[in-house]
Amino acid sequence: MKHTPKSPKAYKDLEFLSSPDARTIRILSEFLEPQRRFRHANIKDTVVFFGSARIGPRTETLKGLKKAEDAVRKIHRPTKELIRALRHAEIQVEMSRYYEDAVELARLLSHWSKHLKNPYRFVICSGGGPGIMEAANKGAILGGGKSIGMNISLPFEQFANEYISPDLDFEFHYFFMRKFWFAYLSKALIVFPGGFGTLDEFMEILTLRQTKKSTKDIAIVLYGSEYWNKIIDFRELVNHGMIEQADLDLFKVIDNPQEAFVHLRDLLAGHYLKNDKQEGSV
Repeated sequence: MKHTPKSPKAYKDLEFLSSPDARTIRILSEFLEPQRRFRHANIKDTVVFFGSARIGPRTETLKGLKKAEDAVRKIHRPTKELIRALRHAEIQVEMSRYYEDAVELARLLSHWSKHLKNPYRFVICSGGGPGIMEAANKGAILGGGKSIGMNISLPFEQFANEYISPDLDFEFHYFFMRKFWFAYLSKALIVFPGGFGTLDEFMEILTLRQTKKSTKDIAIVLYGSEYWNKIIDFRELVNHGMIEQADLDLFKVIDNPQEAFVHLRDLLAGHYLKNDKQEGSV
């Protein structure tokens, strides 16, 4: 008697799992799989770094500047495109200080947390890509700690940097699930100069704190007053009645890695080490 081949079980059917009908399963997977890995790694809280993927280390930006300068020198009358490229290279060198500061701040925090009673407290976490994300992960490794990278699949820009701990390298499809894990484990947030993505992530955390949808104490640092004062005038939000004066106390603007470290260390120790509080709801 000829037997008809069995149909695959639903949870082994890749065509089904990749279909719109299984979207809720894929979303749930991006909650459960990271949860399992964090539990196995004994990680209960993080310090999250946000910032642009386009800010590079000083050594690399100086190479780019030299290349642009050489191109301009070779031509008697440089084109507008070459002049723009030179100005862009100069700006990249200026912005590279934020990369170096992110490395140093992450190193200081990682070195401090490594010597706590529980060395898995306040693990450095980033979006896992290049730029400021790479700088944070690099600093964590230099400080002797673990390093979390929460990557997102994009058609450009984003790739996992080399400083992420192998067991803590995540790849997300859904932005909102990635942002959930940023918010859920974080006890501190440092926002370096960035673009739309950085603003989106920063504003979401601020909104959670302002509306008290997040009940835990998240220490928020907005790093780089020269940049951020040009991008957002928070006081005008107060002047126009869009936020309260007290809302400006939700974050602190800082320009120095050592000052940022002391501020974050004191807040984290005060909120979470004395009474060993667990994470609040998000």
